[in-house]
Amino acid sequence: MYKVAVTRDFIAKHFLIGGDWGDENNPHAHHYVVEVSIESETLNEHGYLVDIVDIEAGLDAVVGYFRDSMLNDKPEFEGLNPSIEHFARILNEKLTDRILLNFEGVCSIKLWENDSCWAAFSKRIEAGQS
Repeated sequence: MYKVAVTRDFIAKHFLIGGDWGDENNPHAHHYVVEVSIESETLNEHGYLVDIVDIEAGLDAVVGYFRDSMLNDKPEFEGLNPSIEHFARILNEKLTDRILLNFEGVCSIKLWENDSCWAAFSKRIEAGQS
């Protein structure tokens, strides 16, 4: 199995809803680190899973959308607690919709909200269906 990965970091704010989580219920920022990893058993005609330049550009666009924002105000989080688990899934969906149109394999997002806590979401992709 081949795998390629790219990381980016950014700051975004949120507050948790639907429970009593102390200070987490108040608006606060996290310095997130996101890693996208793409894996498959086959390479394209150029010897790539996906061109790393395309991965970087797609990840930069997705991260740019969330950078310095209040996650609770984004439509993707409407009706959701902006947990790191939901955020990892949302990042995965936005990235696969952007760059993995003719890819077959697995796209995984690992999202750290601090040095020791992370969540991940993986999605199997069939060619032509992101």
